[in-house]
Amino acid sequence: MPHTHFTTLISADNLGERLDAATQSATDPATGLVFIADCRFDLTDPSAGERAYAAGHLPGAHYLNLDRELSGAKTGSNGRHPLPDRDTLARTLAARGLKKGQQVVAYDAQGGIYAARLWWLLRWLGHDSVALLDGGLAAWSETGRAFVSDVPTEAAGDFVAGAPLAVTIDAAGVERNLQSRERTVVDARSADRFRGENETLDPVGGHIPGALNRFYKDNLQQDGRFKSAHTLREEFHAVLGPVPPERAIMQCGSGVTACHNLVAMEVAGLHGAALYGGSWSEWCANPSRPVATGQHA
Repeated sequence: MPHTHFTTLISADNLGERLDAATQSATDPATGLVFIADCRFDLTDPSAGERAYAAGHLPGAHYLNLDRELSGAKTGSNGRHPLPDRDTLARTLAARGLKKGQQVVAYDAQGGIYAARLWWLLRWLGHDSVALLDGGLAAWSETGRAFVSDVPTEAAGDFVAGAPLAVTIDAAGVERNLQSRERTVVDARSADRFRGENETLDPVGGHIPGALNRFYKDNLQQDGRFKSAHTLREEFHAVLGPVPPERAIMQCGSGVTACHNLVAMEVAGLHGAALYGGSWSEWCANPSRPVATGQHA
């Protein structure tokens, strides 16, 4: 078990076994066999995740805040959660104790959307040993294993950014695609927000012209765990049609839930889709960019 390599999902039972192995070998699970990241967050209450972490978290888990660690500086035109600087993020993770090649497990209590952001970011940094805790906090609770309130000791690791394993596209590339139609844009937001209805997070409602809609929650079963690889593959094929995954662009409101779709595609064996990190919040910040409403462009 300690040597198993997880690159998409890990079950609560498997993670528990890894922590048990670390305990038996007198190794701190936070700095030894696995690096655990608590990514809980609330867009309407940015400090809620940190409060929840303080109240109880998985043994050895470090808290990573979406606004503070997993996003870069906002300029007013680059979206609500712009991508962080790669080297800055790598230094942050190393300062928390992450080592080269170390298995990372990310979790949250929101269906995996914030954990997926870290999953994608680590792949962007060239680190593929990263998995979401399938089912998140609820799945861990179901095992009957303990939550703790102590914060792990900070011990610097040797992690550095490597060649990206994830593909990005910027706003200019998406704008060019409006004419070339070489790629297919897939929006991870709910159907009503995609149509331009009930928009509460961004100043403009609607979607990028030509985009298709795949709500990120459709990746999950009723128990909060991801659907099977076969089911996800069939469902994404139904969205993309004949378009191969490497010609797909994933986006959402601010580049967070789009990562959930990217995890699901990876589980399904559909590799190579790009992330438009600025997503709708960046797109709509420029009034010269076209906006579509309704179910179709």
